Amino acid sequence: MKYHFIAIGGIGMSGLAEYLLEQGCEVSGSDICGSKYTHKLEKSGVKVFIGHKAENVPGDCTVVASTAIREDNPELLRAEELGLKILHRSDLLAQIANNSGKFFLGYCGMHGKTTTSGLASYVLAKAGYEPSYVVGGFVPELNSNAQCANGGYFVAELDESDGTLVKYKPNLAVINNIEPDHLDFFTGGLEDILKNFSRFLDGSDAVVIANNDCENTRTLIQRRKTVTFGLNDADYTAKNIEYNADFTTFDVYYKGEFLADLKIILKGEYNVYNALAVFASLCEAGGPVLGKALGCYFAEFTGMGRRFEKVAEFGGIVVYDDYAHHPTEIKAALSAAKSFKDRNVVAVFQPHRYTRFQKLWNEFADSFGNAGRVVVTDIYSASEEPVEGVSSEKFAVELSKRLNVQAEHMSGDMRELARKLLPTLKSGDIVIGMGAGTITCLGRELQEAVVASGI
Repeated sequence: MKYHFIAIGGIGMSGLAEYLLEQGCEVSGSDICGSKYTHKLEKSGVKVFIGHKAENVPGDCTVVASTAIREDNPELLRAEELGLKILHRSDLLAQIANNSGKFFLGYCGMHGKTTTSGLASYVLAKAGYEPSYVVGGFVPELNSNAQCANGGYFVAELDESDGTLVKYKPNLAVINNIEPDHLDFFTGGLEDILKNFSRFLDGSDAVVIANNDCENTRTLIQRRKTVTFGLNDADYTAKNIEYNADFTTFDVYYKGEFLADLKIILKGEYNVYNALAVFASLCEAGGPVLGKALGCYFAEFTGMGRRFEKVAEFGGIVVYDDYAHHPTEIKAALSAAKSFKDRNVVAVFQPHRYTRFQKLWNEFADSFGNAGRVVVTDIYSASEEPVEGVSSEKFAVELSKRLNVQAEHMSGDMRELARKLLPTLKSGDIVIGMGAGTITCLGRELQEAVVASGI
């Protein structure tokens, strides 16, 4: 079969393209610019076009698009003109996962779904179980975000952002947490979000594993047969947690009985939750024996791409890249950064979407308490129109007053931003770029600015 992806460089789209390629399909795609994902696909044999043009679309293919693709996209219009089958990204993933014939583990929730699905894929792969997987982040140790393999497990990250969660029918579903987000789609707020998760659970026979420490998740699972995890009252609990500079250890108990001791090198309490969720899911999928057999591999997992990922180091300055674009994620990343004792933490925050920034304005303003300095970039619109009264300049001023933290707005693209930022940094600084947009290029641009300046 032949597939063409519009915006193939996206992390989710590139994973699906990789999976289909490994299945023997012919794959092409386009994007507005090249990236490490498009380059990897090209090396694997995918025809990648830079720029969206009608002539890029083969006349005999299935076209794959996401919610982000506008109706006037020339490739989408061409596909409609030719009468080609058009699939939403979620429809393709649902077809692959639901019909894989494998035990389907789905990981969802507002935060942690990329790390949990990636960690599950990693430990299963390292233990020789040959899992198939499609996750929303790059697993460095596996050098991929997707694989079509021969084992009995299929692992996927299930996205809730556009309501498409209901399309999936996993055998086991992990719900990490639930809170207000994606309010451009869920205009009814938390109530709409909970309804969507309820429809997802009602539409499948999945074993449900839910975070019992999350109030909204507890609301969702009322009167449902559910396996729970958490740090307090839950079926699977993490106890005797010890945070060290380079690793964290904890014991896993199931209904009060000791199961295993785990070691992870991921930072922060939120990663204790992530590891516990994965351990619980593996135990429920294959029994405690499977969980214990895979426990040793947790300590080898260095994390997902763009999740507190070290991307640059120069002159005593270390730069990290993090996908955090929601207040809870920012708090988590900066909390993890507290392990860098006696180092000044510089948070470089790129607001993502005007609607999210507007509706969670106060929550964002309360998220930077653990930063020594905050640099707010221009808003990454993600194709949204500007919202009156919502600006990075205004936010920086309010942030400095509310938290008594040094905050400022820096304008320009990432190259210009890096050249402005570099002279203000000093040896010992920990720089964390946070956001879901072009902020991921900050480390590279800072490195290039260092070379250009001759420092």
